[in-house]
Amino acid sequence: MTSPLEHKLSELPASPGVYVMKDVDGGVLYVGKAAALRSRVRSYFQSPEGLAPRTRALVAEIADFEVIRTKTEAEAFLLEDTLIKRHQPRFNVRLRDDKRYPYLRITDEPFPRILVVRRRQGSGRHFGPYTNVKAMRSTLRLAQRLFPTRTCNLNLPLATPRRPCLNYHIGRCLGPCAELVTQEEYVRAVDGAALVFEGRIAGLVGRLEKEMVEAAGRQEYEKAAGIRDRIGALSRSLEQQSVAFADAEDRDALGLAMEGDRATVQVFLVRSGRLAGRETYHLRAPADPSASDVVGSFLTQYYANASSVPAEILLPTDVADADEVAAWLSSLRGSRVRLVVPKRGEKRRLVALADDNARFALKGSEKEDAVRADATAALVELADALSLSGFPQRIEAFDISNTQGGEATGSMVVFEDGRPRRDAYRKFKVHISGKPDDYAMMAEVLRRRFRRGLAEMNDPTISRGKFAEFPDLLLIDGGKGQLNVGVAVLEELNIEGLDVIGLAKRLEEVYRPGEKDPVVLPPESAALLLLRRVRDEAHRFAVAYHRRLRTSRSFASVLDEIPGVGPKRKASLIQHYGSVDRILASSADEVAAAAGVSRALAERILSRLNGRPESSPRVRRS
Repeated sequence: MTSPLEHKLSELPASPGVYVMKDVDGGVLYVGKAAALRSRVRSYFQSPEGLAPRTRALVAEIADFEVIRTKTEAEAFLLEDTLIKRHQPRFNVRLRDDKRYPYLRITDEPFPRILVVRRRQGSGRHFGPYTNVKAMRSTLRLAQRLFPTRTCNLNLPLATPRRPCLNYHIGRCLGPCAELVTQEEYVRAVDGAALVFEGRIAGLVGRLEKEMVEAAGRQEYEKAAGIRDRIGALSRSLEQQSVAFADAEDRDALGLAMEGDRATVQVFLVRSGRLAGRETYHLRAPADPSASDVVGSFLTQYYANASSVPAEILLPTDVADADEVAAWLSSLRGSRVRLVVPKRGEKRRLVALADDNARFALKGSEKEDAVRADATAALVELADALSLSGFPQRIEAFDISNTQGGEATGSMVVFEDGRPRRDAYRKFKVHISGKPDDYAMMAEVLRRRFRRGLAEMNDPTISRGKFAEFPDLLLIDGGKGQLNVGVAVLEELNIEGLDVIGLAKRLEEVYRPGEKDPVVLPPESAALLLLRRVRDEAHRFAVAYHRRLRTSRSFASVLDEIPGVGPKRKASLIQHYGSVDRILASSADEVAAAAGVSRALAERILSRLNGRPESSPRVRRS
């Protein structure tokens, strides 16, 4: 051990906090938490015989460390989770791609809205995270159908009531903007939706049955019939929830599967004694991790962001520092939380079932993990070099292409895990015309993308919106001006939590919001190569669409000059061929069949496109 390290070890505090182990280049190797920093950090530098093989490998690479003191152990848990996501340390067991999982949020407003959000932040109630987005949207549609809530952005209540929109007339909103529902009734509907999100269907059915009887007693038979229909829909949903326990206690059951440096945890959510849902999480683990390490790390990272903590958590194995973890979870819940490793009975059977599901999920992710591994280093380097708020699992890049303002197009390309996801690419035909204005065009494209995304996230009737998933990193092709346009659009739409950068073409400089000087990445760095690839793909996609539109316009103008080719025939030819070259490669009979015209007109079209004078009409001899 070097003298500087010995000196730092001698000055370690006995308070709780987080420690960060670094290599000779300053890279983060490992992040850990401790109730007493002095004893925990010193334990790494004792005799190696008592250390696990993985810990010995870590210690062999430690060149420096730093500690961050916290007031409480609970703060240390949260800080550790933040730093692991920030640095993606090689020796930490860490959740993979956790930022992609959405939450449902009930806003803190007089007339609340239900939103799909990417992060658990801000006021209001949150539910999730959901790893199965399809199941989440199915639950959201059920809640919206049974308890219609508004999807508009109006600041309610209004000073002057307005006419209700179409959603009210088709039964998808209660009409608070027109004062057709009291605040108390509206909030009661929102509370019903919250019970659906929590999986407490049985309790909700009991509440509605009471309301139905009361409405019938007041001779409000139409209202009672509506409640009866809701009870029927909920009862059908309740039949799909298998009974897990005779008691009505909330608990989670964790299952674990491991293979090499990969691990999968399956979480069974039991609410009011019934299995209300399950979520699957994949983890990156260092070589030869113990099951205890994996489960312990998962508990910290998962429950630091979970919307609720149950009274009991069933584990497949014991974890280190179980008392400290339980105390931290209890502080999050506000009451006691028990960590239990069941040995027999129905609890053990549920954990075994979760284990089986975890093994099945792990086997299915093997091929995907092998491909992801090559891009992980570049993404980690990118996050570190640009001080991103988290791991950039999904990157979206935007570019504009136009010729003197004509046929202007915008492109959106998506990279996930460092690889293009072409099914998520989107193209935009820019509506701004006249004098070219790249800033205004970029603003239009970004505004349309994120407005549509917000609308899809907040509309449960859209089962698979094309824009509903938001990026972790937004890359704009251009310098500080284009970057400022992107930041302004996000502020205009009240979208927070997205990392935004601009990549200038000339010197490959990276601009970040609020910073005067750009970041210059080493030319050979994997991070810069990845950014170039994403930016170039956005440029290629925009140019290709622009050329296609320009070619179609040129084709259309040529067809306009041919007698006998009206709007409908022109549209048929453009749709079928798309360019002059393709139509010239066809015979007159093929053109006649494609456009639905006579052979004589098809010959005239080919003759005009070839630039040859039309042949003289034939004289029929008698």
